[in-house]
Amino acid sequence: MAKRELNPTLRMVLELGPVLVYLAAYFWFKDRPVTLGGEEYGGVVVAMAVFVPLSVLGLGISWALTGTASRMAVFTVLMVMVFGGITVWMNDATFAMMRPTVVYGFFAAVLALGLYGLKRSYLQFLMGTVLPMRDEGWRIFTRNWIVFFVAMAIFNEFVWRVLGETAWVWLDTVGQFVLTLGFLATQMPVLQRHAISDEK
Repeated sequence: MAKRELNPTLRMVLELGPVLVYLAAYFWFKDRPVTLGGEEYGGVVVAMAVFVPLSVLGLGISWALTGTASRMAVFTVLMVMVFGGITVWMNDATFAMMRPTVVYGFFAAVLALGLYGLKRSYLQFLMGTVLPMRDEGWRIFTRNWIVFFVAMAIFNEFVWRVLGETAWVWLDTVGQFVLTLGFLATQMPVLQRHAISDEK
């Protein structure tokens, strides 16, 4: 199936819609637990019960309309399904709050294995055609992402264990997006310094 471009507005709805619904569901059910089968389900658990099918639906619609889905998007949704499903099944928000730690740790491990074990940058493999850069630049860029992912995994653990559930929900929905944008902004000098200009 040929790859097709997704309408930017629709892309934003598919990507941000489930997150916004998740955030709204958490704060709505935070002090209004749902009782099913004699058991109470609180904010994070109910929000995950809503978020998981919406994430799967969003990925499915994106794939149906474009004919493709990125490996990262598929992996992220799989992690949401696994940890979200366990969260709802066990009625324990801990599993949901551990999910970002596992995801960040996995990305850091994969990039580190490629960079230090196999002497190659997986980011260059994935993005090299759209972001021409010298090998040294890719090594630095990949190393910085490894550090960022490790830092985010540690920070995620700190937030949910020390600051609590509500702080973690803000980190999971808004904070990680803002922090990632901030990190990308700090990488602009690396990208500019090692970019390969189009001679043509």
